[in-house]
Amino acid sequence: MQEQNFKNHTRLLPVFHFIVTPIMLALIIGAAINMADAVQTDTGLYSASLILLLSLLVAFIAYFARSLALKAQDRAIRAEENLRYFAITGKLLDSKLSLPQVIALRFAPNNEFVDLAHRAVTENLSAKEIKQAIQNWRGDYHRV
Repeated sequence: MQEQNFKNHTRLLPVFHFIVTPIMLALIIGAAINMADAVQTDTGLYSASLILLLSLLVAFIAYFARSLALKAQDRAIRAEENLRYFAITGKLLDSKLSLPQVIALRFAPNNEFVDLAHRAVTENLSAKEIKQAIQNWRGDYHRV
């Protein structure tokens, strides 16, 4: 696997982002066209409405499956980084740190982590600014 850094750390799931998402979009568009045609001709309205509802349901399920998995990972990252900070300093992370800030801090190695966490609070650094401030990137190869 390629070494991770600021420029290449974002992760796309090719099957989800480039296959499933366009198919869902095409399905919804096709179902909407079918529904509009059924309304105009006044035939097949029941089946067209069921197809449209089903296509929307599939899109919602796919969206929530992805977003809930990411939320679970975000919670795990917050706990891991809080534990790492505690192991280094004997204190918990500052509660003023937002979740995106904590998630960005996971890329900082231990020798940069504490100072960068303090800077993030005092200077109100964005997640992008935190990532850009990291000198020696610590890759996260498990996030999906």
